[in-house]
Order: sequence, then C-alpha cells, then structure tokens
Amino acid sequence: MKTLINMSQIIFFLCMTVLTSNNFAQSGSNNIDPNKFVNPFIGTAEHGHTFPGAVVPFGMVQLSPDNGTSGWDWCSGYNYSDTVIIGFSHTHLSGTGIGDLCDILYMPAVMSIKTDADSSKLISLHSQISHKHETAKPGYYSVLLESFSIKAELTATKRAGFQKYTFPKSDDAVIVLNLGHSLNWDKTTSTYIKVINDNTIVGYRMSTGWAKDQRVYFATKFSKPFNSYFIDLNNHLMINNNEEKGKLLEGIFKFKTHKDEVILVKTGISSVSINGAMENLNAEIPSWNFKRVEESAANAWQKELGKIEIDTPDKSLKEIFYTALYHTMIEPSLFSDVNGDFKGADSLIHKAVGYNQYTVFSLWDTFRAEHPLFTIIEQNRVNDFIRSMLAHYEETGLLPVWELEGNETNTMIGYPAVPVIADAILKGFHGFNIKEAYEAMKKSAMQNHFGLKYYKDLGFVPADKANYSVSRTLEYSYEDWCIAQLAKHLNKEDDYNLFMKRAGYYKNLFDTSTYFFRGKGSNGSWRKPFSPSQVDSNYIEGDAWQWNWFVPQDVAGLVQIMGETKHFIERLDSLFDWSPVVEGTNVPPDISGMLGQYAQGNEPSHHIAYLYNYAGEPWKTQKRVRKIMETLYTDSTNGLCGNDDCGQMSAWYVFSSIGFYPVNPSDGIYVIGSPMFNKVSISVGKGKYFIVIARNVSTINKFIQSAELNGKQLNRTYIYHKEILEGGTLILTMGDKPNKSWGSEKKDFPPSMSNK
Repeated sequence: MKTLINMSQIIFFLCMTVLTSNNFAQSGSNNIDPNKFVNPFIGTAEHGHTFPGAVVPFGMVQLSPDNGTSGWDWCSGYNYSDTVIIGFSHTHLSGTGIGDLCDILYMPAVMSIKTDADSSKLISLHSQISHKHETAKPGYYSVLLESFSIKAELTATKRAGFQKYTFPKSDDAVIVLNLGHSLNWDKTTSTYIKVINDNTIVGYRMSTGWAKDQRVYFATKFSKPFNSYFIDLNNHLMINNNEEKGKLLEGIFKFKTHKDEVILVKTGISSVSINGAMENLNAEIPSWNFKRVEESAANAWQKELGKIEIDTPDKSLKEIFYTALYHTMIEPSLFSDVNGDFKGADSLIHKAVGYNQYTVFSLWDTFRAEHPLFTIIEQNRVNDFIRSMLAHYEETGLLPVWELEGNETNTMIGYPAVPVIADAILKGFHGFNIKEAYEAMKKSAMQNHFGLKYYKDLGFVPADKANYSVSRTLEYSYEDWCIAQLAKHLNKEDDYNLFMKRAGYYKNLFDTSTYFFRGKGSNGSWRKPFSPSQVDSNYIEGDAWQWNWFVPQDVAGLVQIMGETKHFIERLDSLFDWSPVVEGTNVPPDISGMLGQYAQGNEPSHHIAYLYNYAGEPWKTQKRVRKIMETLYTDSTNGLCGNDDCGQMSAWYVFSSIGFYPVNPSDGIYVIGSPMFNKVSISVGKGKYFIVIARNVSTINKFIQSAELNGKQLNRTYIYHKEILEGGTLILTMGDKPNKSWGSEKKDFPPSMSNK
C-alpha cells in the first residue's frame, strides 16, 4: 500500500510538472515588469529625435521638456546634448525629420515682476539642468530646474497633462504660460488667454508650419489660487486684464510659496474647442492625486509592453528591446475628444462615432514594419487607425500621405496608406467600410499628380517630368501590387489585371548595363552622368545602391533581371561591402547608420538584409541582421542611428530581434532572420501566444541550424501571419557556423510575384 501511495504521488507530481510546463509554454511569462527596462532617453541624442517626457500609449498629450533650440536635431523639442530647459509643452513628435508642435508651454520660476520693463525677462526665461537630476520612465518625467531650485515632475493621461512643481520659499514664485513659443518650422498665428478665476485659465494657440492649420485649445487648473497675474501682450504687461488675444501671448501667474511647497497644474487639450479641452480635463483628471495618475500611466504601459515578453540574461538587450517597443506605441496619437469631436483635414469639426480618431501618420515610414506589428499586438486599434485614414479621405478626397494634426503635409512619396489598408483587410480586419477603402485606394493610384500621369502613360515616371522619378516608380509599382491583391480578394478581375500589370512597371527603369534602377527621360534615354553612390533628383533620401532593392512585391523578379541568383547574391554582398561614402552636394542627413552602402538609419534599406532568403542563402541574412542589431542599436542616448520616424526604426528592431520581419508588408508573410533572445512570448489575442525559442542563442551562435514549427520540421525561411495568430511555437536551434543547406531550395524561398 505504501508503494502504491508513493507511485500515486509520483504520477501526480509528473502530471503537475507537465501541466505547469505546458502553461509556461503557452504564456511564456517571466512575470517581469517591462517598464523597468524602458529608457526614454534612448534616441534623444544625435539624430534619433525622440523625446523623454510623459505620454501614455498612443496618447493625445506628450508632456515633455523643450530646450528652446531650433535645429534638425531638436525636431522633438529636446536633445540630450542640451543643458537648458525653457519649459514643458504638451505636444511633441517622436523621431521625425521635421520639427513641429511643442504647444502650450509652461515654465515655473522664481523671479520678480513689477513693471512693464520686466516683461523682457520672459523672452529669455530658462533654467540650467543637469542630467544627473533628470529621470524618465513610462508615463513620468522629472528634472531639477537648477536656476530656480524647483523640481518639476510630469505625468499624463490620454488627453491631459499633469505637472507637479516643488518650489522653494519665495514671495516671487511664478508659473509662466508661453503661447508664443515655437521651434523649427512652426510659427504662431494667433493666441488667446482668458482667466476664469484664481485657479482656472483657458485659451488656445493657433499655428502654421509643417501642419499648416494647427489648433490647440487648452483648459488649465492650478491646485493653489494665484495671488496675481499678468498677460504679456507684445512685451507689454497687461495688469489684471482677464482676457487677451494676440499673436505671442504669455500669461504670468504669481504665488507665495513656503519651502518645498507643491503646486499642481493640470491641463486638458483639444483640437476643437475650449469646452472640449475642459471636458477632456475633467473626465481624465478629476482629482488632484498626481501619484494616482502617474501609476495609471505606468499601468497602461505595463499592459501594452507586456504583450511581448522576452527571456534573456542580458539586461542591456532588455532595455534596447522594451524601449524600442515603447517607441512604437507613441504614434499614431489620439486626436478625438472624449465626446468624439476632432478637427478634420477640411478644417471643419467632425465626430468620431464608435471609434477613436488618430493623427500623426508617418505612413511612408511606418507601413514597412510598425503597422504590420500593430496587426499582431494592437489588434484592437487597427480598425480605428484605418477609420482615421478613411475619415481623412472623406474630408479631402484622397487617403493621407503624411497626416499631421488634421493636415495633409504630402511629405515623402507614393500612396503609403495603401499597403497599410490592404494589409489590414487581407489579414481579416473588417471594422470599417471595405468598399470605401478599396475605392479610396484606387483613387489614390489614378491621380495625375507627382508624376502619376506619366507613370500610367509610359510605365515609369520620367526624370524630366518629376523629381524622385526612380523612387516614385518603384513605390507606385509596389503599392499597385497591394491594390491588385485586394482587387483579387474582392473578385474585381479587371482591376486585378490592370494593377498587376502596373506592379511590374519597376522593370522599365532597370538598366541591364549597370544593374541599377536609373532615371530615364520621357524620350527613353538614361539620365547622365550616373554614379550609384550619388544622391540626385532621381532618388529621395538615398542613392541607387539603396533604392536598387525596393521591389518587395517581386523579389524573384528582381533576381531574374539581375541575372539570376548568383549575380543577385553578388550584388547584395557588394551593397554591404562597398564604400560607405555617399556622394552629392546636398546629401540628406537621414542617410545614416551605414554598413557599406546599406543605410539602417533610413527606411528604404530596412528590408534589404532579408533578401538573401529569396535567393537560397538565408545564413547571410542571419549574419547581416545580427550585425545591424548589435552595432546600430544600443542602450545609450545615441542608441538610434537615425530618426526613429514615429517608431519605424524601433519596429524594425522589435521584429528583427524576435527573429522575423515583414519584407513585403502586405503579403501576410514574415521572413526569418536571427533571433536575439532565448525565448519570446507574444500575446496574439484570445488567450493565445506565439512563442519563439532560440536554443543555444548567443552573440556567437547567430546561425540557424534547424527549425521547427509546432513540433514539425520547418525548412521554409518564412512564416505566415495566420500561423502567428493561431498561437504555437517556433523553435530555432542556433550555432556558431552557418548551415548553408537550411532554406536553400527554391521551394523554401518566400513567395513573391514572379514565383507564385
């Protein structure tokens, strides 16, 4: 009997062990707090153009410090090289190559203001800071303003900012609202301040810049009544006037403070009205509990970042990964008020019914990896993103290209909303009008602007008729392929045939004598002189080397026109081994992060390292992507080698470090590279998880020896989106030497237009 009992215990123990093991395999949970590994200062130095301030995932408010310096490396309002702060504003762009926003700026100070002459002090109001006394984490930022001995702390909700100022003892404590503050392209056109009572002010700031018609209404409440106030109108202090309009208004609010006294400032914003801003404020910060709002912001980040859990003993890798994931979740930004109102691209007020309207769509960048990432981990937001684009279409007649605060900037080229919408529909997102979406996509492709008339007539954009002729032709061809796939899905055969024909137009600019895509005149002659390392008007933000590979819809066709597989591989090797020097009199600073002529710092290169998989040498992809990750992404303030571009640079790392990447962002396929972590668990919804296990992975063991998907041998070098969403386990066994036979047969190559 004793033996039987022992055997029963053993059997029970084994069953529980298996059950626990299975549960772990399903969830992959390490029970870690991802917020601990986010460093918002990564990317704030040099050319990353990120900001360190307080924001919640995809929030309307980005409350962050401004240095007061105009310049390319201050596009976000802040650069880590600076040691001066002029205040804290409520809107910021993350990682863009053009500067704008930085609206509704507050600055606490200790200064005497008694006469009109003193208003000149406000123009240069600033404080020295030390990075030793500066802290940032998800949803929170703090800094010591050394010039005034004031500690400033910031947190945020979706539509409101919350500031906490700890003052020294003073009869001259002030909080200054500077509505005339502007940086880079942005210029104030009209401002308004109204003092409602001794702790409430409202107003607006209208401006023009990258966003030609930007409107930010605000409502602010102070936790302590101010003793007196002034409104500075054109450097003239208006004493006790409770309402003023002007181009460059400032409000000065005076307090008497005791030692370490805290004054809280909470501000709601809106693109629609003062009432909208007040409703947003009252709905989201009804009390004065700063800590509770800070904790709520942290919890929101923990929920979002926790959708992907990584297992690695390397703390630095955790920091790089979770900061990258954090940066993918700042934009697009919420744009509709709590009641659904938002300013449309037609400058009228619209209401988002049954969804949230978003803004800041850097689509030329983010269609490549960030939006595909959203289809995995932000499925609850994808329909709203598409509906936001369709709202823009209804307001303007075209889909957005680069939408900013209810404005079309037409920055960059192509119709980059098309791959995002096509990808969503083909992956099963149907929470919007699909018929309207398809017609909008077609309408974008049938315009005559930006060289499209010639592209339709000649089969390419001629260099003598439009700038960026090669880049435009390649992008139009890809985006036409996306439309063709949706036409096929919707049983529109004529459209399918038309756009599939146009998807092959890329071949019309390939020069077989140089093996490069080149500019061609409308008479059919190649543009001269030609150097593949030369940046000229035929290419946008790149040269022929970098643009030679943008045929994501038909990599097999690109292999063919380059002279079959061997020559394709040789050319691809040459890209990485060539001199990194880019020629030209006006080389954009965006071309950065150079490995040979490969430029990780700019989006046209992002898919290139994965192209070896399409030619039977995936081990070279593994080698290249590892080098990119290990040398061009770090945990330092300059840890990004180029503009983060609203999260695209970071999305590349998120995908690549997990072990795969969407080379063609609209075909539902992810090409396998080289994972960085022992294990990754991705929550894909409905209680399911997709697990990636990299056995023996290390800095040396970067090469895949074998692969299994859900217990079955996997020789193909890609996986499907539907396989991820079904949940399961991908096991990659890693080693220090390439397995040149894995994925080397044509049947294992990722599919593309010419080999389907």
